[in-house]
Amino acid sequence: MNFDIPEKLAAYLGELDDFIEREIKPLEEQHDNIRFFDHRREDARTDWDRGGLPSEEWEALLAEARRLADAAGHFRYPFPKKYGGRDGTNLGMAIIREHLAHRGLGLHNDLQNEHSIVGNNVGLLLMLEYGTESQKAEWVDGLAAGKRGFAFGITEPEHGSDATHMETTAVRDGVGWRINGEKTWNTGIHKAEFDMVMARTSGKAGDGRGITAFLVPMKATGVQIEEMLWTFNMPTDHGRVSFTDVVVGDDAIFGGEGRGLGVIQHFFNENRIRQAASSLGAAQYCIDQAVEYAGERKPFGKPLSTNQAIQFPLVELQTQCEMLRALIHKTAWTMDERGAFSVSDKVSMCNYWSNRLCCEAADRAMQVHGGLGYSRHKPFEHIYRHHRRYRITEGSEEIQMRRVAGYLFGFMKQQAPKGVEEK
Repeated sequence: MNFDIPEKLAAYLGELDDFIEREIKPLEEQHDNIRFFDHRREDARTDWDRGGLPSEEWEALLAEARRLADAAGHFRYPFPKKYGGRDGTNLGMAIIREHLAHRGLGLHNDLQNEHSIVGNNVGLLLMLEYGTESQKAEWVDGLAAGKRGFAFGITEPEHGSDATHMETTAVRDGVGWRINGEKTWNTGIHKAEFDMVMARTSGKAGDGRGITAFLVPMKATGVQIEEMLWTFNMPTDHGRVSFTDVVVGDDAIFGGEGRGLGVIQHFFNENRIRQAASSLGAAQYCIDQAVEYAGERKPFGKPLSTNQAIQFPLVELQTQCEMLRALIHKTAWTMDERGAFSVSDKVSMCNYWSNRLCCEAADRAMQVHGGLGYSRHKPFEHIYRHHRRYRITEGSEEIQMRRVAGYLFGFMKQQAPKGVEEK
């Protein structure tokens, strides 16, 4: 078995670093843009006068970084060459996401809103996999360039992580479908043109089938953003949205009638392995910074690094990083070889452990740095606030562990590998 990073991919990491230094860093420092990354002035990202939404200047800066990355051929890395991509793989994305997060926070990769010069463009991935020809014609170019997007209306106020208990319904109604219900934690809804709304079209609560995904225009009559939900890590782009007698046609169905849960699961699996890699990279950054500082700081006449009380917690964290990295790489490689759902249990293992590890590493880095670590002169409290979110979103730790238990004890089955019929 060869555990080396493929030579072509290693070279690409160097290409990305060169691009960051040449084009992204100068933009980050231009016109006081650094205020968005100076943790003491972090509230520059938030427009408090508009209910805590991301400021227009902040989002414009992110859009410019994406434009530069797309022009340089990086933003679309994971997608087929015919769409301007590089035929990237899940393994490639995992290694790249870890690498970018390991560099620390910056305009090249700010996970507060999934921004990166290498786009984690799950909307495009799903459109290529499940979109009709007319939907692809309308959406692919805009999604590929990061100029258009749709939000995901999955979570409901009364059911949280239970995606099969949909109180939102869609009923056939002469001219099409009539949607009624409510969604919460609808991320990106403040700017989205459309919301991918999951609604029950048949069956009963708890059924896996009978949930349909609809691409609903946000301008449609009956769609209302009720509130934007403030969070641990502002600004907020998470809304609670109501749908009252919203009418859409059959052309709004995405992925087939009654098959919306499969779309959700695909979205989650692809996103969870990439989140895991990002959390691993951020954890490694925190550990590296703590080790460096422990060698420099000399209270009582000797470096902190000579104390086992400093050494041992960092040793444990570094050991977990090494083990997790091997599992993430193996899992991502298997997804490429055998399909996204062939190792769902391993994806969940990677996700919940990596997100937890990042929070522990950020907390330990704060402790090693003492008062300075707790302050906003260092990035650790920001990293903690951001990655703490991942221990809840897109399946909490408990949901991930429940999934692993389902496979471990035989209550659930892995999907057969690509090209192999399930018996």
